[in-house]
Amino acid sequence: MRILVVLPLYGGSLPVGRYCIAALAELGHQVETFEAPEFYGSFQALKALKITSDRLQYLENSYLQVLSQAVLAKVETFEPDLVLALAQAPLSIQALKRLRRDGVATAMWFVEDFRLFTYWQAFAPHYDFFAVIQKGELFDQLRHVGQENALYLPMAAQPNVHKALELSPVEQRRFGSDVSFMGAGYPNRRVAFRELVRFDFKLWGTEWEGDPILAPFVQMAGARVSSEDCVRIFNATKVNINLHSSIQAKELVTGGDFVNPRTFEVAACGAFQLVDRRGLMAELFETGGEAAELAVFDGMDELAALVEHYLAHPQERQALAARGQARVLAEHTYAARMRSLLEFIAARRPGWPKPRAVAAHEGLPPELAADIAVQMQRLGLPEDASFDDLVWAVRQQQGRLGELDAAVLFLDEWRKLYAKKTGS
Repeated sequence: MRILVVLPLYGGSLPVGRYCIAALAELGHQVETFEAPEFYGSFQALKALKITSDRLQYLENSYLQVLSQAVLAKVETFEPDLVLALAQAPLSIQALKRLRRDGVATAMWFVEDFRLFTYWQAFAPHYDFFAVIQKGELFDQLRHVGQENALYLPMAAQPNVHKALELSPVEQRRFGSDVSFMGAGYPNRRVAFRELVRFDFKLWGTEWEGDPILAPFVQMAGARVSSEDCVRIFNATKVNINLHSSIQAKELVTGGDFVNPRTFEVAACGAFQLVDRRGLMAELFETGGEAAELAVFDGMDELAALVEHYLAHPQERQALAARGQARVLAEHTYAARMRSLLEFIAARRPGWPKPRAVAAHEGLPPELAADIAVQMQRLGLPEDASFDDLVWAVRQQQGRLGELDAAVLFLDEWRKLYAKKTGS
């Protein structure tokens, strides 16, 4: 299938979108990306105009409308079977209505807490399919706003990114510690982690400013950590702390429902973690007994004791981490999530995806057909790929076009012009 993935301008769902792109390509689909992050700088530049807040809001909304039109232009060129948007993607309601009118299937993977980020209420009815990381009352609310095609799709890991590493001694010293946390300084974490400063402890990530107790433990002066360095931290740390975020400092361990991406990512690395128990966790991992795949805690009174226990029992720690890794690689990858999403859409949308045209080389003179077949093999296309698929693959290339490439693009333009003239 052809799938257009619309990334957000910025934010936590951006790396998730990139993992989806890699997973869909891994499954054999042709994936095109709307690179919204490329527009983030100019979007931010609007704030430097020093204008009133109402005018700024008007300009920002107008800018997002332009991005929506750019997505529609991308759809017109690529002709996807599915437009997959990640949370915060710049797709307006008007653009979604246009896509529905044109018969283009749309889906959003809303990888955020529906209670905290409520904009989904306006957008959910206009997507054909709406995947979420929570259950229960969310499904009732989605039905209430008119979204009947909701799918529970929990977070995952990307095995070619989140994996075990052989670290050099220098990397081990830089990224390693007995105990660490990687993430933003939410209020509950700021309070909770004061209990861990007696250990060999490192804090990684942003938004830790202004806390004199934790300041000595913050690494890289609180700079953003790359995805590659996150994996190094997970691998280098004996006990990774995974405390889900909360904007409330009074309730340190919230007992919420969804399971965050870090749970899957740390496990996929074969690294050990202590994670707060979540309502949907038992469906995804074994959390008790000799077969446990995650070590969990229910309150802060347990955490320090569990840290001490697992630091003192490395073999137990390693065995538990290995079971968690096996579970993630077997069931909780982005390829598995994308497969579930596409199967859900196919079951709910009869006749989807529509059959493509005949193979690109059919009906051509033998010599030209042979040349086209060689070209398709070079571009990594299957033998039965259509002419449209061939055009798309040619457009993805970098550098000078060969004679046959140029001929294919010329024929495509001629075909479109002929179709407009004849109305066919």
